[in-house]
Amino acid sequence: MKLWCVLSFCCESMALWMDAGSEPMTENEKADLEAISALKESAAIEFKEQGNECVRKGKKHYSEAVENYTKAINQGALSDSETSILYSNRAHVNLLLGNYRRALTDAEEAIRLSPDNVKAVYRAAKASMSLDLLDEAKSYCQKGIENDPSNEDLKKLLKQVNSKKQEKEQHEAQVSRALVEAKACLSAFEDRGVKIGKAMYRELTGLKKPVLDKNNILHWPVLLLYAEAMTSDFVEDFCETDIAVNMFSEDNPPLPWDKNNDYTRDVIELYYEVINSSYAIETRVSAVEPSGFRFLYHCDILERASSGTPLPRSRVLQYLLEGTKGSQAETTGEEDTSLPKTLSNLKGGRSSGMVKVNERRTLHDVLKEPNFVIPEIPVFYIVSKRSKFYQDFAAGKWSPPS
Repeated sequence: MKLWCVLSFCCESMALWMDAGSEPMTENEKADLEAISALKESAAIEFKEQGNECVRKGKKHYSEAVENYTKAINQGALSDSETSILYSNRAHVNLLLGNYRRALTDAEEAIRLSPDNVKAVYRAAKASMSLDLLDEAKSYCQKGIENDPSNEDLKKLLKQVNSKKQEKEQHEAQVSRALVEAKACLSAFEDRGVKIGKAMYRELTGLKKPVLDKNNILHWPVLLLYAEAMTSDFVEDFCETDIAVNMFSEDNPPLPWDKNNDYTRDVIELYYEVINSSYAIETRVSAVEPSGFRFLYHCDILERASSGTPLPRSRVLQYLLEGTKGSQAETTGEEDTSLPKTLSNLKGGRSSGMVKVNERRTLHDVLKEPNFVIPEIPVFYIVSKRSKFYQDFAAGKWSPPS
């Protein structure tokens, strides 16, 4: 650009014969400085117009527009109100480019130079909202409306900001509630001395978690595995204060595979497995039957996945938060320790095999057994003393498929 070249030459020439910090003394020197100032002002205006033209040309020219507005600003030749417009224009382009932090910085400088620049206030509000600085965005909107009560764009933006603030506050409340509930459940585990391990059969049950009610009572989802038929039932909600045998209700319909009616409440036994290994699992859903207030899911068990080592406290909390609004929440301050001890520290050391459950005990008492590591949810094996299979199972000749 010819004007820019002339201006650069004049400034360089002036610098050669003027000492640093010196003031022009002669009329010629003053005239030269006035001429340079006029040239810089013309250059600034020309750069501004070029920036505006680049914006009109579209997205491919936005970066060039920013460069031209920057050159115009750097002339330092325009009034505060005119320079405010340059910063506001550059803020507008940075908004279009998604450079929200730069846009906010430019808009704030434009407002500092000219507090009545409503466009700059609007752009500061938009940039703030894009940066999730909602309080600041609301403040800018309110300030702009005070200066220009009829500005519909600012009114519309203020509604958007208020709506986003409400959504954010609701989300934060949901996250907070999820954290409180998860930590309360975690404390309930610790108070009871129960140990949570890695999921064994999530492919059968999906993500299921215990719930702590307002009376500080845990309600557990429970998986019942029929070793003889390699099928399962799933109890959605079993209260920890109820006795274990009630998981097998007398009101349940006959099991579809139990042709001899061997599996009745009076002859069944419950077992849990003490394990410390991991496997793969594959399942096939065969039937779903309603049973009172519970739903029993009959599935074919082909392989298993299990772990008998208690999870660290932080992992248990992560499990309890999974599937909630708090799943992405930071859980800093949670000690990465097992809950409350690992199997290697249990009395008697590591063990494996089936442990018979006293069916007259409550679920609460069963789950806090020292060697019972709950694989996210309680899992019990059911066998019938009337079945031919029972002798092999009781003798330890059967084990889950691996």
